[in-house]
Amino acid sequence: MSAVNDTKFQFTIFLLTGIPGKEDVYLWISIPFCLMYVISIVGNSVILFIIKTDPSLHEPMYIFLSMLSITDLGLSISTIPTILGMFLFNSREISLDACFAQLFFIHLLQCMESSFLLLMAFDRFIAICNPLRYASILTPWRLSKMGLLCVLRGVVLVLPFPFLLKRFQYCRTNILSHSYCVHQEVMNLACSDITVNNIYGLSTLVLTIGLDSLLIFLSYVMIFKTVLNVVSHAECLRALNTCVSHLCAVLLFYLPEIGLSVIHRFGNSSSHLLQFVLGYFYLLVPPLMNPIVYSVKSKQLRARIVRVFIN
Repeated sequence: MSAVNDTKFQFTIFLLTGIPGKEDVYLWISIPFCLMYVISIVGNSVILFIIKTDPSLHEPMYIFLSMLSITDLGLSISTIPTILGMFLFNSREISLDACFAQLFFIHLLQCMESSFLLLMAFDRFIAICNPLRYASILTPWRLSKMGLLCVLRGVVLVLPFPFLLKRFQYCRTNILSHSYCVHQEVMNLACSDITVNNIYGLSTLVLTIGLDSLLIFLSYVMIFKTVLNVVSHAECLRALNTCVSHLCAVLLFYLPEIGLSVIHRFGNSSSHLLQFVLGYFYLLVPPLMNPIVYSVKSKQLRARIVRVFIN
């Protein structure tokens, strides 16, 4: 009888999980997370400040970079506080509504980041394959419309997630395997049929990550085809060098994102360690590395940053 009663119990909170078996060193583990948080916030804020205050950087490539930095800032703010609360204060509890809100913003910002990476690939495609029409195609008005469409696409696709999850009862367990909430994991805790959520989540993944990564791949196929037809070896290398930072950002974002989604849906018990590593990597590393990669590879941006800190 008690087992039957337990299955009908509706949890009002979820319990976050840090690193099982390492509770005695949580304070030390929190140090790299704090550093990553500070570097992400400062790095992306500096990028935004430099681009906003320097008129010479008001170009499509840097406007798209500012959109990416805003998304990375939002992603850091949405995830790091619960992670630090877990490791610093052992604050494990999160209400259902707070969990649904967090997963909404996490998935929305990831969808937006994927869209902005696609726009940056389109920018490189136009700059290399059709340079004479670059300024006429990527006008400020079109850039603003592109950015707005990316935000609207994310909101439309991700908004159903919390509503689909809110209709469930959570009576199997209330323990999450990470220090944050994502749709794939929360829906697996429901004691109801999750077929609709599974199909919609997979469809959303295909329409965002899958479609965007495919279009980025095709754009680089066209870029490489154009570059290989360039007679001058120096010009060929110069054109490819402008794509290096974007390629790094694409790999940092898509590889762990796709890998984690596959593990969540098709993984088995032997993939717990990989799931744990990818779970933190795909949320924390891109916001940390993107400003560093672009600052190193862009001479204009690097020079402005050095000038700001020296003066």
